[in-house]
Amino acid sequence: MNILDKYIIKKFLAAFFFSVVILVSVICVIDFTEKNDDFIQHNLSMSKIIFGYYIFLFPYFANLLSPITIFIAVVFVTAQLAARTEIVAILASGVSFKRLMLPYAMGGAVVGLLIFGLIGWVLPLGNKSRVAFERAYIKLPYRFQGRNVHIKIGPRSYVYMESYDNTSNIGFHFALETVDGTLLRRRLTADAINWDSTKHMWHLSPQLVRTFHGAQDEKLETVAARDTTLNLYPKDFASTYRLAETLTLPELNAYIKTKIERGADDTQLYLSEKYERYSYPFAIVILTLIGVILSARKSRAGVGGQIALGFVLAFVFIIFVMLSRNLAQVGSLAPLIAAWIPSMVFSVIGLALYRFVPK
Repeated sequence: MNILDKYIIKKFLAAFFFSVVILVSVICVIDFTEKNDDFIQHNLSMSKIIFGYYIFLFPYFANLLSPITIFIAVVFVTAQLAARTEIVAILASGVSFKRLMLPYAMGGAVVGLLIFGLIGWVLPLGNKSRVAFERAYIKLPYRFQGRNVHIKIGPRSYVYMESYDNTSNIGFHFALETVDGTLLRRRLTADAINWDSTKHMWHLSPQLVRTFHGAQDEKLETVAARDTTLNLYPKDFASTYRLAETLTLPELNAYIKTKIERGADDTQLYLSEKYERYSYPFAIVILTLIGVILSARKSRAGVGGQIALGFVLAFVFIIFVMLSRNLAQVGSLAPLIAAWIPSMVFSVIGLALYRFVPK
C-alpha cells in the first residue's frame, strides 16, 4: 500500500462515516417526531428514549442505509478528486484506472467486513432491546391469531390446537398424534392445555386416548387431568415481529433448523435473512466500484449531480433487495438466489460501465 492508496482510503472512509452520522441522525430526528405521541402516552423520560431505543436504532439504520451512504461517500470523494484534476494527474503518471480502483476496493472490503460482523453478531443483540421497546411502547399488544394450528414436535409426534390464547397461555381443543409413516398409531385429545409457569410444564385437562393396532383394532381409554412436558413452549406462539433481526447468525441457523424439523411454512423468511447477511458485504464492494467508475471524470452537473445519481442507483439497489426478498418469502424464488440477485445484477452493470465508460 503506497501513499496514494492511504490517501484515498482515508478520505473514502472518513466521508463514509461522516455520511452515516449525518444521514442517520436526520432520520432518527424524523423518527422521533413520528413516535413522540407514543413516548408521551407512556410517560417515557428522554434518557429512557435515547438509551433504551435510539442508541440501538442508530446502528440499525446505519446498516440499512449503508448502500446509500457508501455510494455517497465514493461519489463525493472521487468527484472532488476529479474536479481538482487529481485523477488526471494520477493517470498521467502511469497509474492505470484499474489500479486506481484498488484502494476503493480495499476500503469497500473493510466496510463490508465490518458490516458482516455487525449484522452477524453485534446488531442482533441491540435489535433485541430495540424490538422489545417497540413491542412495549409503540406497537399494539400482540394476540396470536392462528387457527387450526399444526406443529411437528418430534419424529413421530404432531400437535394440533384449534386456537391459542397467548395472554393466558391456554390452548383449546388440543390433540397429540403419533404417526408411523401414513398410519395413525395414537391420538390423545383434551379440551384445553394450559402452561404452568411455575412448574414449566403443560397442564392437560382430562384426556381421551385412542390407540390403534390395526384397521379394526382400537383401544379407547380416559386419563385424568395431569401435567406433562412437550417439545412445545409458549414462545412458539409469541410474536415474531422482526424476530429474524434479533437473531445472531448461530441463533438464526439453529432457528431455521428447528423450523425445518417442524415443517413450518415461514422458513423462507429466515432463510432469506440468512443469505442476505452473506451477500450484503459483497454488494458494498460492488457499489463502491460502480461509484468510482461513474464519478472518476468531471461532469457538467458537478459533484451535486453525481451525488444525486448515486442516490438513485443506491435506491434502485434497495428496491431490488426488497423485491427479491418478497419473491423469496412467497416461494416464487429460492432464498439463496433471491439474496444474490441484486449483487449479481449490479455486478453486470458495473462490468458494463467499466467497459464502455471512458477511462
